Amino acid sequence: MGYRRLGRSGLKVSELSYGTMTFGNPLDPASARELLAVAKDHGINFFDSAQSYSKGKAEQILGDAIKELGWERGSFVVSTKFFRGLADGPNQGRTLNRKYLLGAIDGSLQRLGLDYVDLVYAHRPDPETPIEETVWAFHDIINRGKALYWGTSEWSAEEIRAAWQIAERHHLHKPVVEQPQYNLFTRQRVEREYARLYQDQGLGLTTWGPLSAGLLSGKYRDGIPEDSRAARSTFGRLKERIADTAKREAIEHLSAVADGLQVSLAQLSLAWVLLNPHVSAVITGATKVAQLKGNLGVLEVLPKLTPDVVALIDQAIAGGNDLLAPSS
Repeated sequence: MGYRRLGRSGLKVSELSYGTMTFGNPLDPASARELLAVAKDHGINFFDSAQSYSKGKAEQILGDAIKELGWERGSFVVSTKFFRGLADGPNQGRTLNRKYLLGAIDGSLQRLGLDYVDLVYAHRPDPETPIEETVWAFHDIINRGKALYWGTSEWSAEEIRAAWQIAERHHLHKPVVEQPQYNLFTRQRVEREYARLYQDQGLGLTTWGPLSAGLLSGKYRDGIPEDSRAARSTFGRLKERIADTAKREAIEHLSAVADGLQVSLAQLSLAWVLLNPHVSAVITGATKVAQLKGNLGVLEVLPKLTPDVVALIDQAIAGGNDLLAPSS
């Protein structure tokens, strides 16, 4: 396992992070604990959660597992995210105001059974709360010792720059990381919109969705498996993407590249994300040990992605992504 600095901070996180979005649904505590143990044994030190995952159950399961496994606090990094909340009332969710954030961190720490989290995110932007109020709230969370660093998730470059400039002006803790979706099909924001922020602000990335909700794993090439997320009625947009002709063609071409390298399509897709030097960690999810170990195999794939192979990958997916697709 390799470790990278979180942006310009000194915090080192494993190149692969294990995400807990499936904790509580569908994973039960015992299964989650088994997967966490395997991840840690293979060098993963960064575990990502959110207040809203399974309405708080994911944090609870993660915290209980950490205690039961007896992990030493300095040996792992935990992140959580705030925005959606656990209730629908005013100031209880879908906000980044001071009242919500200062209450949210206390609830998360209680569920996790920790004195502090290493990293806390603004899970989405909040157009109804002044960015200055949000920046001050995260600064105070850190100053009170309840978190060490903070960042954003799916914020625009303009919003990130505004938050950073406010923090700079008032000598507050700056956001050090952004958590965007990034994969072979979704590239525009990371490769174009954020381009100036890497040099200007030292922005790091902890990216999610490296397999584009499973499309880049190849499991939908022959239809929709009954036990997949696409089979659930709530994932209608995913079904539309699966049926997208350009994406289906791209996956077939990309699969040929993976076969030529004697690696799985999922491993090729994960390794491609790690090639980006601005990516501090790729957040992966797994509900089975075999799936997790398959993801870990990506570290052996990285050396195979030579410039010529990367050119083949770009050629394979042209037309199926938001960066290389020809204009209509």
